[in-house]
Amino acid sequence: MKLNFTKMEGLGNDYVYVNCFKEDVPNPSELSIKISDRHFGIGSDGLILIKPSEVADFTMEMYNADGSQSEMCGNGIRCVGKYVYDYGLIDKEEISVETLAGIKYLKFVIDKKDESDRGTVSMVTVNMGEPIFKPEDVPVNVGEKLDIVQDYPINIDGVEYNITCVSMGNPHCITYVDDTDNFPLEKIGPKFESNPIFPRRVNAEFVQVVSRNYLKMRVWERGSGETLACGTGTCATVVASILNGITEDEVTVKLLGGELIIKWDRASNLVYMTGPAKVVFDGVIEI
Repeated sequence: MKLNFTKMEGLGNDYVYVNCFKEDVPNPSELSIKISDRHFGIGSDGLILIKPSEVADFTMEMYNADGSQSEMCGNGIRCVGKYVYDYGLIDKEEISVETLAGIKYLKFVIDKKDESDRGTVSMVTVNMGEPIFKPEDVPVNVGEKLDIVQDYPINIDGVEYNITCVSMGNPHCITYVDDTDNFPLEKIGPKFESNPIFPRRVNAEFVQVVSRNYLKMRVWERGSGETLACGTGTCATVVASILNGITEDEVTVKLLGGELIIKWDRASNLVYMTGPAKVVFDGVIEI
């Protein structure tokens, strides 16, 4: 069976996208493992299916490189927006996308050659919804009753880290380090991901504060390992940084793959993410 696909990336967070209005994917978890392999497959952080929705313009269904399903991906959903506009599935510049983390709302920046040109999407702003703090909803279990796990000490390999836990539809654990470039993420990241206080594992963000408007961040994503960027993780990081009094309400975050602009509108309690989305190539694979 041949499958048409498009590889896309948002700040280097790359996924294989399949238009399920045209294609059938019988076992997406198994397929995600196969195609994500960077030596024997296409090479990606996972698989994203674009499907019909009864409650929004589209549904985004996401699988990690290890085959596990995730609720949402901020970089991935920007690419979904670019795909449905650039490939003619929709002609609107503002759309809704159903995810396991709820319905998300996207607004496009369109690049046009002239007024007669329909143009293509270069940047996408996503209304990422409200951050979630209740430990049981993140979920995180530190063994005591707390309203929020904020600046909370945990021990990893004999080293104490202070964590703040936020869900943006998927669980995130943020901790601050002096130097993200030299932080041993490959060693420490998996121990955060699978720590028993996280019943559904966790995405771990390690953050260096440059100024009140600028952060550097590396991320260890559950099921995928280190990735070049994580949109929901960047949103969670900025929310945590505002809660801890570290930054202002709008922050630029430098990831390995580039920069995202995150704003937490505390009046509405909504988080907005703005960043690029790009097509890498189209292809056909035998599955």
